[in-house]
Amino acid sequence: MSTDVTTLPLITGPLDDSGPHWLVALRRSAIARYGQIGLPGARTEAWKFTGLNALKALQPVAAEGPAPAALPSSLADLDRTEVRLANGRVEALPSGLPNGVEIVPLDDPATVPGWVRENLGSVSSIDAYPFAALNAAQFTGGVAIRIARGVMPDAPILLSIATSGDDGATAIAHPRVLVVVEDGASADLVTVHQGSGAYMANPVTEIVVGTGARLSHSVLQAEAVEAFHVAMTSVRLADQATYDGFVLATGARLARHEVRAELAGQRVDYRINGVYLGADSQHHDLTTFIDHAQPHGSSHEMVKGVLTGRSRGVFQGKILVRPDAQKTDGFQMNRALLLSRDAEVDSKPELEIYADDVKCSHGATVGELDDDQLFYLMARGIPKARARALLVEAYVLEAIALIARAPVREAFTAVAADWLSRHVAGAEE
Repeated sequence: MSTDVTTLPLITGPLDDSGPHWLVALRRSAIARYGQIGLPGARTEAWKFTGLNALKALQPVAAEGPAPAALPSSLADLDRTEVRLANGRVEALPSGLPNGVEIVPLDDPATVPGWVRENLGSVSSIDAYPFAALNAAQFTGGVAIRIARGVMPDAPILLSIATSGDDGATAIAHPRVLVVVEDGASADLVTVHQGSGAYMANPVTEIVVGTGARLSHSVLQAEAVEAFHVAMTSVRLADQATYDGFVLATGARLARHEVRAELAGQRVDYRINGVYLGADSQHHDLTTFIDHAQPHGSSHEMVKGVLTGRSRGVFQGKILVRPDAQKTDGFQMNRALLLSRDAEVDSKPELEIYADDVKCSHGATVGELDDDQLFYLMARGIPKARARALLVEAYVLEAIALIARAPVREAFTAVAADWLSRHVAGAEE
């Protein structure tokens, strides 16, 4: 390339032209596209609520070495098959895998099997998404997971992605994850993002769900308080496939998680729900896009936020119904609870419909605690701080209850309860 790529923002080194041809081609197209579009600014519609000036000022170094991070106790107790990534590379793989489950490190792309080459880079678009392009150009490792046709593992797969900061500089890691659930298979995946120090994590996850297959995917974003977290999850579903996603965001000083889904098959069941919990000066952005491309598909989305201190929440959700996607059933709702006068939320639900035989709805509500409910509890002898905490807990747990697998739901409930115990009782009224 004629351009010195090291002059581009957030690039930590020259383009890696080693490795197999298919990977070199992916990296070259990604860095070229990243050079063309650059980082989004205030005039970029999709980013107008999430400013990136703090990122643009960074002069990061590549994250390297180990990244010590302990799982929350509720998840540590979960019966699971665990894979650990540290600073973008596989740190540990399970010693034994269930039959029909294949887990492959991406640290040496020359040795990956054919199913990885066929799917890596096929779901997450680099055309209009600069951080996906940045990841494709710079990732040095990651993991690919395949659930073979008809296989249904008993225990969830837990993917722990940890990043560590560097003294005097901000480290940046680009973890890459590929998940392929083949026809008729069924699996549960739990992803945990965490770390220590000042760093930026830019993970990209691509998910392919085959015909009649099912994936339950629960994500906990619990990055360090000084971290930046910009994540992209892209999902493609075949006929009669099911994806049940959930995002719980509690960490990072600035976080944006974008979830994009292509309902490429007929009679697809897609769910993406979530909760963001913000305190102090945190910024949480959950952006979603659901592309109904075929008929008889259903989608359900419920996102709730709790904001205290000077925190800010952003929800952007778009449902696109294409002309051929008749009989689509789409539901989208965003609710935010402000517990401080200085907390702020921006909500932008959208419907774009080109079919005439559909049932779609969306909505958004922003408010404070209900005074009547608070009075009701206090009138029965419950102290005001405890009454507030009970109301907020019920509000949050209504969303977490949408996680289908009971042990995962209970683990996420414990994480949320811990956050609420530390931030809600003392929140400014």
